[in-house]
Amino acid sequence: MFIPTEEKTRLRATPVEPQPLGKTGVLIDNLGTPDSPSVPDVRKYLREFLMDGRVLDVPFLSRFLLVNLVIAPFRAPKSAKTYRELWTENGSPLKFYGHRVEKLLQEALGGAYAVKLAMRYQNPSIPDALAGFRTQGFSRIVVIPFFPQYASASSGSVYEKVMEIIKEWPIVPEIRFVNRFLDHPKFLAGFVEAGRKHLAAAPYDHFLFTYHGLPERQIRRGDPTNTCLQGNCCATRHAQNQHCYRAQCFETTRLLAKELGLREEDYTVSFQSRLGRTPWIKPYTDAVIRELVAKGKKRVLAFSPSFVSDCLATTIEIGSEYKELFESIGGEHWQLVESLNDNPVWVETLVDLVKNG
Repeated sequence: MFIPTEEKTRLRATPVEPQPLGKTGVLIDNLGTPDSPSVPDVRKYLREFLMDGRVLDVPFLSRFLLVNLVIAPFRAPKSAKTYRELWTENGSPLKFYGHRVEKLLQEALGGAYAVKLAMRYQNPSIPDALAGFRTQGFSRIVVIPFFPQYASASSGSVYEKVMEIIKEWPIVPEIRFVNRFLDHPKFLAGFVEAGRKHLAAAPYDHFLFTYHGLPERQIRRGDPTNTCLQGNCCATRHAQNQHCYRAQCFETTRLLAKELGLREEDYTVSFQSRLGRTPWIKPYTDAVIRELVAKGKKRVLAFSPSFVSDCLATTIEIGSEYKELFESIGGEHWQLVESLNDNPVWVETLVDLVKNG
């Protein structure tokens, strides 16, 4: 076909938009939930969860015997009863909100991305999600654990599982892990927005920021600088303690308190959900609640910023059990601030984490 010289010149001068080589897979991952609140399903979940060496970090044989002969057989019936209290017509809130966010994030990102929800333990599983990415030949994968603060037992366990699977692939795509997002403006804005709704409805004389706990030994094992758990080590977050889970929790609280306009004396940080007899990071939430009542604090607004979805630890432990404790010893009003769940600002946070890291 004859093309005039001037047309050839125009074609050469027209920039060509580069086309992406393939889609980006986005793996969003939460901790996990039993498939149902039945005792067998809860026992199965507990076994998988507690046999993770990053969660129960004791020698394998000790862990195996403890989990399979003591914890799973005896704890499962009690846990199943608690899960039945949590269960809704939509099933587990953790899974329900996870699928909602999966859908909303996919819509927000568009066709150049494929979003998959996975749970570190149970279903939907990480192996199944990654298998889908592999068969579609994605060029890159972004992994976002739903844990605002990094810890070896949460985000670290997700990373390990993902790498355990992908290392066997003949072709390993580009992979990016989102390490933490405790200081992301939109993440903070979601909790601030939820907190202000409760503040507009009723007055409070104290604010509690309660986080999931960890054994102290896990903090020390992840501390090459030997600065963690030493005096007032979490008063600021700096180069030496930047990876410390406890320091990250205190930093999250300071950022939220600033946005809410709270003074230092207006709030307290604490840690919940301890298991066993070994020391866990302090102060313990149940002990703090007793101290607050003893100091005359009658109305408490409780935040739980280590969880982005409502679950057993928020709805039951904080929203019900701690409320009962608080009011049984003289407190008048206890209110849990809901998690981000499927809040649009949480989806906006994830879009930014996917696109900009």
